[in-house]
Amino acid sequence: MKTIAEILIGIVALEHLYFLWIEMFAWETKGKETFKDLLAGDLFKPTKTLAANQGLYNGFLSAGLIWTFFITDNLWRSNISLFFLGCVIIAGIYGAITATRKIFFVQALPAIVALIFIIVFMRAG
Repeated sequence: MKTIAEILIGIVALEHLYFLWIEMFAWETKGKETFKDLLAGDLFKPTKTLAANQGLYNGFLSAGLIWTFFITDNLWRSNISLFFLGCVIIAGIYGAITATRKIFFVQALPAIVALIFIIVFMRAG
């Protein structure tokens, strides 16, 4: 079960690396496809810098989760995982409330599942 928790953490980390890429490097191409229901097509160019800033934050979330794979102390690793997953969950819930409910399922739900696995399986063992 610990392996499943680690795989889930990895999935959330990769997901946020993907968000970083879209928001920092592909905002006017893939971003336009991804967020077409949230933002008018003519607004992607003027919001490119704002999206890049948001992408950088997603990169920090990903980096924090990736960092956990290099921590050897199990309690410390699970605490850092819980912190960064909590940040992802809060961001996902906020995005679901302020932008679209889809964000909850794409961002918050995978982090919630990972968080549950950590609490049940990693912290116990």
